[in-house]
Parts: sequence; structure tokens; C-alpha cells
Amino acid sequence: MENTIGQENRTQETAGMGTVDVIIPTYHPDAKFDKIIKRLEKQSIPPRHIYVMNTEDNFFESQEVENYSNITVTHISKYEFDHGGTRNRGAAMSDADFLLFLTQDAVPKDHHLLEHLLEPFRDEQVAAVYARQMADPKENYLEYYTRLFNYPEKSRKKTKEDIEELGIKTFFCSNVCAMYRRTDYEAQGGFAMHAIFNEDMMMAADLIEAGKAVYYAARAKVWHWHDYTAMEQLRRNFDVAVSQKQAAGLLTQVKSEKEGMRLVAKTCGHLLVHGRFYLIPKVIWMSGFKFIGYKLGQNYGKLPHSWIRKLSLNPTFWTAYWDRQMSL
Repeated sequence: MENTIGQENRTQETAGMGTVDVIIPTYHPDAKFDKIIKRLEKQSIPPRHIYVMNTEDNFFESQEVENYSNITVTHISKYEFDHGGTRNRGAAMSDADFLLFLTQDAVPKDHHLLEHLLEPFRDEQVAAVYARQMADPKENYLEYYTRLFNYPEKSRKKTKEDIEELGIKTFFCSNVCAMYRRTDYEAQGGFAMHAIFNEDMMMAADLIEAGKAVYYAARAKVWHWHDYTAMEQLRRNFDVAVSQKQAAGLLTQVKSEKEGMRLVAKTCGHLLVHGRFYLIPKVIWMSGFKFIGYKLGQNYGKLPHSWIRKLSLNPTFWTAYWDRQMSL
């Protein structure tokens, strides 16, 4: 039997906010993706439509999407994938008032995710709202604490006036789970094209520079964490640094290294207080790899192409990037 997420007796318009569509980039999605679809269907304010932007159709094995009439799946190649551009393609298919971007592994914690993301938009200055990410302490305690550090229990509105206090955190926003007011999203021309990473923070910085606000909604919660190896963490931070080097505007004027050092110090202190001192060597080890990756990324222009491919989490990005450079 066919189901429909946007049921008439629970339309988004009844919340007085307008319509919401969801865009989810996927690559080889697993059981978490099917769980996300099911939980979106049960939201107190359900999405009107879901646009799945899938990379490589031969890896798309989800059966859950076949149960719904309002899910559109678009297949692209790895060469075509772009963190900003692919999300823009999904957004262009929608005419909703609000755009919710999710990743394939961000599982809504409850049935009120969209409701809590929409609430802050009653403030007209708010252009983007991002959710709290949570990790299971039994699965990965270090990720659990890192999530507490980056996603605290208290909500906060962030504007240009907060830069002196918050530094780089002013622009922190994550497309793991973030909603944007369409008019503000379009006013910025969408996400940065050809972005290897951090398209969300680039957008947040542009919005804040334009006098808008980014809101962290602590009541909107998703389960999301990674179990990166040290080398994977190095490659991730390499891409983070590259994205910052290629960025423009306010984001380039605020340094992020101090925030990383503060996280290390706070994590080690927390582990000591809570009797988990045996994890401190891992923190230091992983932090070293993060730092090396970040410094290499800051100097990617001095590295051979063969090194860059190996150091990046997204080597296909560089094929397209160098192709564009050759065509200029």
C-alpha cells in the first residue's frame, strides 16, 4: 500500500510557517537511510517532498523509497558530485518555503525534528537553523563528548555581533541537519559551487555578513557520529583546510586553530574528571593527525597532485577541479 508523508490532516501550513522539502545527498546508503525516511514520515510536521540526490545508481539499494509517492531520486556520477552544487540541484527541484538538508546517516531522534527546526524562523532575521547532533556514549565515548562540546544543550542565535566572542564558532552550521529559509538561501545564490567541504559554513558566513542570523536549535536532535581512523581524520581535516583556503568573505578572517586546541584541552580535562584517563593518549594521537591534515590542507597548492589525491577524502573532487583549471 502506498504511503504519503504530506498527509492532509497534518500539513505544514497548519503550523503557520509554510512548506518544507527535504534534500538528502546519498552514496551507498545503508539501513540508517531507510530509518530516516520512516522517521520523517512520522514527524509532527512532515515534509511535503523528499529529494534524494544519489551518487552512483548501482549503489542505491534502498527499498523504503518505493513505499512513498513523494520521494524523487536523482542519480548522478561521482564526477558530478559536489558538496555545494549537488545540494543546489536538489533545492532547484523544490519550490518550498524552507529547505531541510540532511545527510544519509543523520537519524531524527524523535518526531519533532522539523517542528523544532521551524520554530526559530518566526524571527525574520533568522535565515538558517541547524540541529543538535548526538552520539551514543556506549558506542563511541570520544565522539559523544565532542558532540557535547560542539552541540551544547542550550540554543543560541548568532549574528555578526557575536564574532568577537565566538570567533569561528559564529559561522558554525552543519548540513548534516540544517534548514534554510528559501528567500535567504536564494539571495546568496545557493551554496558555493565546486566546494570540497564546508559549504554550510560558507553559507552561514555569507548570511551573517548580510546581516542575517544563524540559529542553533538544541531541541532539534539527530543521532550522528563517525568512527574515523587517524588517517581518515587527517584526510578530513585536509579537506576542511582546503575549503577554508578556497573560501571568501568573513570566513577567511577568523582563525580556527584556537578552537581545535580548546577542544583538546576540554576533552582531556573531561576524561580526567570522569575517570576515563586511558582515552587521553587516543585524544592526543588523533589530534596530532587532525593538525597534520589541517596544515597540509592549508598548503595544498605547494603539493604534487598525486599527494593531494591521497590526502583528500574526496579524490574525485580534484579530477573535476583540475579539469576546470585547465579549461580557464
